[in-house]
Amino acid sequence: MPSKTFEVPNISCGHCVMTIKNEVSDLAGVQKVEADQNSRMVTVEWAEPPATWDQIKDLLVEINYPPAPAAS
Repeated sequence: MPSKTFEVPNISCGHCVMTIKNEVSDLAGVQKVEADQNSRMVTVEWAEPPATWDQIKDLLVEINYPPAPAAS
């Protein structure tokens, strides 16, 4: 099962963490989402198919929590 840990610079509070967890968890195939407000790091585990890294990344951009460029 693929997983990725990456920085999301726009995380500034607990609400940001909950938004990321709720939105990304709703994607079909996403198994686990962890996010930390202090480190601004997010870890996502997913099943391919149906989920892909591109889908996850596109959703994060759409909800205004894009991954740091190094994660792309």
